[in-house]
Amino acid sequence: MKTIHEMEVNMGPQHPATHGVFRAILTLDGEIITEVEPHIGYLHRGIEKLAEEKRYGQFIPITDRLDYLSAPSNNLAYCLAVEALLSIDIPKKADYIRVTLAELARCASHLVWLGTHALDLGAFTPFLYTFRERELILDIFEEYCGSRLTASCMRIGGVSYDFNKEIIEKIRNFTKVFPKKINEYESLLTKNPIFLRRTQNVGVIPKEIAINYGLSGPSLRASGVPMDIRKNNPYCAYKDFDFIIPTGRGISDVYDRYLVRIQEMKEACHIIKQAVNNLPEGRFLADCPMIVPPERKKADTEIEILIHHFHLMVEGFKPQVSEVYRSIEAPKGELGFYIISDGSNKPYRLKIRAPSFANISCIDEISRGSLVADIVAIIGSLDIVLGEIDR
Repeated sequence: MKTIHEMEVNMGPQHPATHGVFRAILTLDGEIITEVEPHIGYLHRGIEKLAEEKRYGQFIPITDRLDYLSAPSNNLAYCLAVEALLSIDIPKKADYIRVTLAELARCASHLVWLGTHALDLGAFTPFLYTFRERELILDIFEEYCGSRLTASCMRIGGVSYDFNKEIIEKIRNFTKVFPKKINEYESLLTKNPIFLRRTQNVGVIPKEIAINYGLSGPSLRASGVPMDIRKNNPYCAYKDFDFIIPTGRGISDVYDRYLVRIQEMKEACHIIKQAVNNLPEGRFLADCPMIVPPERKKADTEIEILIHHFHLMVEGFKPQVSEVYRSIEAPKGELGFYIISDGSNKPYRLKIRAPSFANISCIDEISRGSLVADIVAIIGSLDIVLGEIDR
């Protein structure tokens, strides 16, 4: 209930600094924020229900449309869940290629975040610099699978293609160039007095709040929690690689979240270099049929199928259900797929645990007492994408 001195202002859903069709109702006392009410749902496309009408392999391209800035990560999380459901063993070479693609996607996602975040705060040059290096990554994706943004490069059982010499050479060139470019970004921002005033002691997320709201990824690690699924619950071949988990300075503000993502790009580059230099020989796709549904009771004729379903309705009998949850450390945090199978070649139910959805939930608590100008920095520092929030 707002007082006589307060007013409500709509920010979005068309505001450029909301990074998508996100609407925040700001309650203001002068220029001080007293409450932020987030409104989502403007981009809802029913992706989880679409999955239940698609065969397991058909749903992979639709996952690209979740966090469309890191499509390979979405592919990977979904494929890992289906593979756990089907008990498919993945060739080691496929794991190394998956790690390489996922870390390239992490860099591409963080570059978009850094460029747009700096632009939100009035710095135009970093936007041009970061998109310059992002083009190198998109060139690699295009060379590999023919697509730049929605790169459906994973398959159930492995990956779509092997790495040829040209792709390996492009990736190696990228790992040589990229660390120097990150230093350029830092020279523009890390000690810039205007950037420091806009980001330090703004949008502080204490460790307890971050944990209670279910934050993950850089937003959680910037609060001092060294939680990274690649280390805490390794998947693919991450246990084979040497890398550190960046955490914040202990203040847990917008600036800390900036520093964590900068360091994460350096570590991602280091992982990519290790994966490409130690790429194993062998298959890039598991030795299994194109479509391998979970075990099911096979009916010989359509009549038997109808009779079987009739008995299910009459007797209230339910077929044996299997379920699985698998998650990865996506660029924005924990991305997980929960699948319930009824034994058919489609998911009976599918639920997506999207990091942006959990991360934006704390926006009210961390924005109270801030200035109106600070809400732009706070939203940007959480690095949300509405494609995976609304699903």
